[in-house]
Amino acid sequence: MFLEIQGIRKSFGEGDNKVEVLKGIDLGIEKGEFCVLLGPSGSGKSTLLNIIGGIDSADEGNICIGGERMADMSERKLTQYRRRHLGYIFQMYNERPLDVDELLHTLGLFEHQRKLPNQLSGGQQQRTAIGRAIVKNPGILLCDEPTGALDYHTSKEILKLIETVNQKYGNTVIMVTHNDAIKDMADRVVRLRDGMILRDYRNEHKIPAEELDW
Repeated sequence: MFLEIQGIRKSFGEGDNKVEVLKGIDLGIEKGEFCVLLGPSGSGKSTLLNIIGGIDSADEGNICIGGERMADMSERKLTQYRRRHLGYIFQMYNERPLDVDELLHTLGLFEHQRKLPNQLSGGQQQRTAIGRAIVKNPGILLCDEPTGALDYHTSKEILKLIETVNQKYGNTVIMVTHNDAIKDMADRVVRLRDGMILRDYRNEHKIPAEELDW
């Protein structure tokens, strides 16, 4: 198993104000898998994503990536792990960097490569953010509501792009969303509620992002 999540628990606050956000999460994700973490606000999905990415630490449990436990990493090694990539992308070891021109073509940004950020549309800026995230060919791409601030058409374009990245480069994709329709494009769907896994299943009727409707 490429990514193993074992007995993850996480609380915030103290005393009477203590809230248990994750209540013993066990999950395994295969290399190259597209996994959607689905659930309402407060279900713990973004907290789990932060712990997988090394942004936050668990109170209990382990995260193992490629057989290496994050808990066994030195602070320096963990910091390097977090900082190698912007946003929610984290570099795995011994990965082959991507060709920048090829990546720009994949992203549909080749003709915009000389433009400043304020000269790009919202969708183009999001494509650029994804490009920054994957240029070093990370083993895992963590996406927290990547279409949350975009309109329907642009959201579909961004989802198609993430789908292409997953298929072309084989990155493991873990996407947090509250949009129920997005689950239909994933290999794996994990529903969370109140800090626990309500349902974990493989998508038997996966459809292309182009065909999603909401």
